[in-house]
Amino acid sequence: MTADGAPADAGSAAPDNTAVRCALWRAMHVRADPPPHVLEDEIGLRIADPGPDWRARPDMDPQATRGFRASVVARARFIEDLVTEQAGRGVGQYVLLGAGLDTFAQRAPQTASRLHVFEVDQPGPQEWKRRRLIELGYGVPDRLHLVPVDFEASGGIWRDQLTAAGFDPGRPAVVASSGVTMYLSKEATAATLRQIARLAPGSTLAMTFLLPEDLVAESDRPGLDASKAGARAAGTPFLSFYTPEEMLSLAHESGFTAAHHVPGTSLTDRYFADRTDGLRPSSGEDLLVART
Repeated sequence: MTADGAPADAGSAAPDNTAVRCALWRAMHVRADPPPHVLEDEIGLRIADPGPDWRARPDMDPQATRGFRASVVARARFIEDLVTEQAGRGVGQYVLLGAGLDTFAQRAPQTASRLHVFEVDQPGPQEWKRRRLIELGYGVPDRLHLVPVDFEASGGIWRDQLTAAGFDPGRPAVVASSGVTMYLSKEATAATLRQIARLAPGSTLAMTFLLPEDLVAESDRPGLDASKAGARAAGTPFLSFYTPEEMLSLAHESGFTAAHHVPGTSLTDRYFADRTDGLRPSSGEDLLVART
């Protein structure tokens, strides 16, 4: 095993530690938090295969990481609710930019069967995930497309690669970018927004972004600092933070016809309001929802 929990024989093709950590936090929500669960996902744990002692990792401490894992499952649930809503309206394409160890296609086969799901990620981790899905018996069905792309290096080419994988740019889609923008330069994110804004009318984007520290609740700032330090030590430093106003401006400048800001705190009201255990998402990550 590597330090981030990936199988040792995966080499440089293994998913990065952030993708593994998010998959394990989704599983921790099921195993450490009482029901009702915001999202039930232990398939990502199976794919990551971190070994029997994974819950002893420092970044899996059930108390210290409560807010982080709540944030991870809340944003995933929000996006999946959006996808289900749009699929019910006849949208037939779902694109995940920076898919990591996402398991929507495996966990929600009824909804996924009505969609072509395009998982876009770095080439090495994408091939690693393909092998793991086959090894575990999930396979890669015809409606699941694993699209390898280097976001920083590709500029606008990623959309060409998406089309080559079977994506129809003339039909509307839901596009999700979750837990990605902090690792990209602002120029790369702006280029991505411009490409998505050119998709067919009726397309929807859901994109998460990190807030500057002065907009984060004071009680959550130590956690943000720890996350930044951990990301830097892992070789994947946080590069970009956005105010809601800045992200909305980027969306409008990119050509979206409508855009609105979804505060992370609103997900607390939506998914955690009736809980008695005090579980809530940490502040600091909000969402942009924009439409073409």
